[in-house]
Amino acid sequence: MALDIRAYRDEDFDAVARIWREVRWIDDEDREKEGLRWYLGGGNAEVGLLDGEAECMVHRTAGTIRYDRTALPLSAVTGVTTSQIARKQRLASTMTARALQRGADEGAAVSALGMFEQGFYDRFGFGTGSYMHQVTFDPSKLHVGHVPYRRPVRLTLDDAAEMQTSLNARLVSHGGITLDAPNLMEAELRWTEHLFALGYRDEAGELTHYFAGSLKDENGPFVVNLFVYRTTDQLLELLRLFRELSDQYHWVKMAEPAHAQLQAMIEAPIRERSRTRRTEAENSIFTLAWWQLRVLDLAACVSARSWPGDPVVFNLELSDPVTPFLEGAPGSWTGISGDYTVTIGSTSTINDGHDAGAPTVSCGVGAFSRLWFGICPASSLAVTDDFSAPAELTEALDDALRLPPCVPGMYF
Repeated sequence: MALDIRAYRDEDFDAVARIWREVRWIDDEDREKEGLRWYLGGGNAEVGLLDGEAECMVHRTAGTIRYDRTALPLSAVTGVTTSQIARKQRLASTMTARALQRGADEGAAVSALGMFEQGFYDRFGFGTGSYMHQVTFDPSKLHVGHVPYRRPVRLTLDDAAEMQTSLNARLVSHGGITLDAPNLMEAELRWTEHLFALGYRDEAGELTHYFAGSLKDENGPFVVNLFVYRTTDQLLELLRLFRELSDQYHWVKMAEPAHAQLQAMIEAPIRERSRTRRTEAENSIFTLAWWQLRVLDLAACVSARSWPGDPVVFNLELSDPVTPFLEGAPGSWTGISGDYTVTIGSTSTINDGHDAGAPTVSCGVGAFSRLWFGICPASSLAVTDDFSAPAELTEALDDALRLPPCVPGMYF
């Protein structure tokens, strides 16, 4: 049976809002429904229809992902929602695959998404991303007394567009993601209960660094959703602001920023963890990989790697599970399965076909994506993933693809 899929229209809004309420992504508050309206106004969305009514929606947003020192075009899958009556109808699977196809056809080199659970998106070639460290700590214990204190500015929903601009101009490292749709910040702030945001402007009045999140009760927790800075001095200034506000809220929950190991900046972290154990405010570091990524354009991703050591040449037998989901789809991209020759060097290249004298890597695109972005070394992937290679090549790949931690730096 042919599936009824088309681009989202404004007339679908009430049906999509119903889907989101069914899956508990929003509740009945007008604030959250209005956030959904802003979200749908940015990016691109398709809906799957049953009996003429939208019962599934897949949303994607263009952006960039940092690969070492190169910004690669990204197509992020920023929402997959299916109503309670539309499960097992192939809508979510088909539409997710089509979102990848459309992103690739528009020039994206990589796709990424936040997963509801590990496994479902593996069928489209996604591999698990790097760990996020969520740190819970008493801000009064931060070692930032040497950082000068300045009075911050208050930020509200009215500042959403400027906050998005600042987010996209932030300091990013390997794996850092930015999204192009300014409407997403308006939605994010509307979806944040008990919004609390403070920041700093430069002499010209431009917002340069800030934090934003939810502060429900007087003493916390302050759950930080956005922590944005352009320099490490600005990072320290925001942490100093945390400490100055610690007379009110006594604990902070936040994702560890890419440019600082927070445990090293906290007084007696092991004692604090023991002292607060089994309390609501337990000082801890919680680790989870919540996101996934996959390569869409092999040539663009391979050429982004510059390796100063001896060149590593290998054959690549690559399988891509997304292809069957794209049968009959209107686009041209159908996955990246194939036989290739890859050279990692000062200029890295990939060519069709095999070199008879080179060793071979055989893997799925999810494992290759994890390898290429340095999320896991080849020696680890050989244990956990669909990945095989001779021992000598595995060791060489461990060296040639040793990269900084892959940190998106934002939720999406």
